[in-house]
Amino acid sequence: MKKFTAKRICRAGIIAALYVALTCSFGMMSYVGLFQFRPAEALCLLPLFFGEAVPALWVGCMLANLISLYGVYDIFVGSAVTLVAACLTFLVGKFIREKNARLPIHALRVGLGGLFPVLLNALIIPVVIVYLGGFTEGFATAITAYGWNFLSLLVSQSIWIYALGTPLYVFITRMRKKKVAAFTDRHISAAKTAV
Repeated sequence: MKKFTAKRICRAGIIAALYVALTCSFGMMSYVGLFQFRPAEALCLLPLFFGEAVPALWVGCMLANLISLYGVYDIFVGSAVTLVAACLTFLVGKFIREKNARLPIHALRVGLGGLFPVLLNALIIPVVIVYLGGFTEGFATAITAYGWNFLSLLVSQSIWIYALGTPLYVFITRMRKKKVAAFTDRHISAAKTAV
């Protein structure tokens, strides 16, 4: 197991803060409506690179959901979904390595890594919306409401994770190839810093 270094702790804090800022800055558009305006979901690909992104996304989602209309359900259920999805995305990053990878491997990493946040949110969050929205009075009403919310979340999550997350993935891959210290876990030697 990798050590918790100051760099990893700082990186986790930045990821969590970015998630909160990118979610809360759009107010209720991030939580309700046919299309959830939640660009912070692009960060859900970060566990492909950084293990510390897993707890960071969980904490960031939990803090961002403090202002959600769905209250305690969204705070705990929504963030639990994010935690499970982040763990599964992290496992994809562990099994499909980026080192010396060509384009098909990167596409596979993004495709599979993004699949978990998209599907888990689309499958589970509509249950909370249907239950709290009062759509449980009839079976047909509940199924229809679930179906619309499932499709809505499937589309919005896919857009944020793949359309916005893919350029983020490419950017981080390039920074890691250039050995930019903020995006790697390597240490800068004293000889290099003295120059």
